[in-house]
Amino acid sequence: MKLIIQIPCLNESETLAIALAELPREVAGFDSVEWLIIDDGSTDNTAEVARQNGVHHVVRHPVNRGLAVGFMSGLDACLRLGADVIVNTDADNQYCGADIPKLTAPILALQADIVIGARPIDQTEHFSWIKKKLQRLGSWAVRMASKTDVADAPSGFRAMSREAAMRLNVFNAYTYTLETIIQAGQSNLSILSVPIRTNGDLRPSRLVKSIGSYVKRSLITILRVFVIYRPLALFFYSGLVFLLAGTIAGGRFLYFYLEDGGEGHIQSVIFASLCITLGMLFNMMGLIGDLIATNRKLLERIDVRLQHLEFGSRRRNHDDD
Repeated sequence: MKLIIQIPCLNESETLAIALAELPREVAGFDSVEWLIIDDGSTDNTAEVARQNGVHHVVRHPVNRGLAVGFMSGLDACLRLGADVIVNTDADNQYCGADIPKLTAPILALQADIVIGARPIDQTEHFSWIKKKLQRLGSWAVRMASKTDVADAPSGFRAMSREAAMRLNVFNAYTYTLETIIQAGQSNLSILSVPIRTNGDLRPSRLVKSIGSYVKRSLITILRVFVIYRPLALFFYSGLVFLLAGTIAGGRFLYFYLEDGGEGHIQSVIFASLCITLGMLFNMMGLIGDLIATNRKLLERIDVRLQHLEFGSRRRNHDDD
């Protein structure tokens, strides 16, 4: 059994060595533990620092492609290198490396496909009051969207089985944390949360540049994943609202028409026609989206089978950058 710990990096030369010093070289249940760095277009000497501190593999992007792309590049490299379990953590030493066995144990015991470390949000001193509340709200929204019981959805400290890694696809370049949970929940992958510890803040978050921007991007991510994975429910219920409004407006005009001929209430007819038309359009979009989603599921199954064939025969032939 091989465990690979991956770390997406962007100009992390000042903190990477500290984070690497906490990572384990041995983890119970694994014959080997390897470290992999995704250098996402760094302009400093992140790659050199990684190699100086014993990192086994470095995947390098010539330009910055975003955290989500770096995460997926890491998964692809880990699969090619024959990882049975993959752990993702951050280069700013936010998460306690000694807690990695807590993440991998449920996967080894076949209790989960993905395990996410739940931070002690309320006890984290460098989190502002509003950030703590937004973290709670965001996790609740993701639980509703994914039908999972994830305690800390934005946490990047997570482990996944080889099979789960093959099934994940991230379409949003901003972050992978929310999308992968919703996707995994909709794909019937088993997700488990375990409590983990955190370290002191070494630098400000690069992902959360402002609370407003983070909330906006997170909401867009959740909406986009709903459009991709649950289009029929999303558009059907949206269309139902318009159809209901149109029916009420039409009923109102009919009432006045029977009472006094409907004079002066033509606006209700126009409003009802508009709402019913929009409702029917939303329902049609839902049906088309559902057909597309069915094709996507078939393509994902084909993709997983191709990955089994590819990584099964080429898992030891990956060239590190």
